[in-house]
Amino acid sequence: MSHAWRVTVFLAGAAGIAVLFALVCRTLPGPLPVRNRYAEAINSRVYAQRNVTDAVSAVNFDYRGFDTIGEEFILFVSVLGSISLLRITSERTEGLLADAAEPSRDVPASDAISLWVLVMIAPKVLFGIYIVTHGQLTPGGGFQGGVILASAALILYVGESFAVFRKVVSWRLVELAEAAGAGGFLLIGMIAWFWGKPFLTNVLPLGKTHELTSGGTMPLISLATGLEVMAGFVLLLFAFLQETLTVRGEE
Repeated sequence: MSHAWRVTVFLAGAAGIAVLFALVCRTLPGPLPVRNRYAEAINSRVYAQRNVTDAVSAVNFDYRGFDTIGEEFILFVSVLGSISLLRITSERTEGLLADAAEPSRDVPASDAISLWVLVMIAPKVLFGIYIVTHGQLTPGGGFQGGVILASAALILYVGESFAVFRKVVSWRLVELAEAAGAGGFLLIGMIAWFWGKPFLTNVLPLGKTHELTSGGTMPLISLATGLEVMAGFVLLLFAFLQETLTVRGEE
């Protein structure tokens, strides 16, 4: 198909979608008051029942914490599957690039960019820790903070190279961190069994509102989640970078 035909097909399809979108918008009702009985119940009770000020984290790590375990292990299994697919086999080990043989970037980063990126690592790590530890007080928590912490490893590669990234980031330690995060969530849930309570029941002291120790088990679950999410994304980044450089080395 020629370029002109591709453009024609695209424009025809875009025009059809635009017409359908306009027709659908005409049938939409106007602004209506939205009422959610579940949200109203949580908002009216979370402060008194759990001594926390962020209802979303209370739902994720307490009221519906069992659902959050499923979400966390979806990520855990996804990372495990990706690493299995991207693993370096014995036949390709020789193709793995040595530190000194790493190919140069197509567009080398300037000294100013490298310096700025590296300077931003510490604030990014600090901000990620803040988001993880303050999830029960302000919007945030382990999922959001874990992604921010993992991005610190990414900018290390962007500012330097994969050789530096591989020296700084220990594969074994990150694997242990991911396993500790996933297993820690389960262990925290088992604490309730010592009191004869159902799994994940919040049995620890709720602490004082507006403090980091408020919420009972919520801060602990948020920390475990942040550790697992951070480690999972770093492992994915490590595997993808290693695969990419290995393929480039074989070309």
